[in-house]
Amino acid sequence: MKLAFSTNAFVRFSVFEAVERIAAIGYEGVEILADAPHLYAPAVNDSDLKKLAAVLERSDLKVANLNANTAMGYYGRTFWEPLFEPSLANPDRAARKWRIDYSKRCIDLARFLGSRNVSITSGRVAPGSDPDTAFKLLTESLEAVLEHAEKVGVRIGIEYEPGLLVERYEELRALLEVIPSPCLGANLDFGHSHVLGEDPEAVVAGLSSKIFHIHIEDIHARKHHHLIPGLGEIDFRGLFEVLERHDYDGFATVELYTYPQEPEAAARRAFRYLEALAGC
Repeated sequence: MKLAFSTNAFVRFSVFEAVERIAAIGYEGVEILADAPHLYAPAVNDSDLKKLAAVLERSDLKVANLNANTAMGYYGRTFWEPLFEPSLANPDRAARKWRIDYSKRCIDLARFLGSRNVSITSGRVAPGSDPDTAFKLLTESLEAVLEHAEKVGVRIGIEYEPGLLVERYEELRALLEVIPSPCLGANLDFGHSHVLGEDPEAVVAGLSSKIFHIHIEDIHARKHHHLIPGLGEIDFRGLFEVLERHDYDGFATVELYTYPQEPEAAARRAFRYLEALAGC
């Protein structure tokens, strides 16, 4: 297993500087935030991409994942309550199409940057909709996204999260059974799983080869607030042993967007703690 760090902690820096600072700490990989202020797909030009590719090569970092979970750039502001909207399950046809097109563009960005993975979420059930209708819309949208992903060889990892339409392991398993595409799997966030009280062994065994990429962060008192590993209650040694038993050899990306005021210190402390446990 290889350690990576997400640029979504470095939102006060450019994506180029974020990559350089993450590399300097010692991480092997980086997750790129596919949103403002880093790589918001509608605003990215060829010059930006070439510059980022050059920085990645110079820094000797692999792109572990392109994080397309949010789209705050859509609203033109730094924060918006419907964080995952417009989603692939949005009942508004135009809004849903926007997210489908956005996801396809992120797939193209991932391919250019050499990432095998793009992560997305289901979004929430919108007011006026219901879970069954939202699930149907989600599957239809995913089929359109996956048609493009399969053509270019990029994998789509669904990240489940408390409060979303797909919010737990069993619901993700059900979705993967409905859409048995080789390019659809899990972006498994163990912090979310811990908040839900799930058993890591059961989740990893159940998803198996469908785990394309993972997020890690610590959690205290099952409250969904990302902490530096070692500051909460997650047993990372046990977690790494579970992943090793099930032959997971991909990236584990530390996701600490909760530390925008001190991302470098948070990234460094997480790296020291996890490197000692994982033997990276």
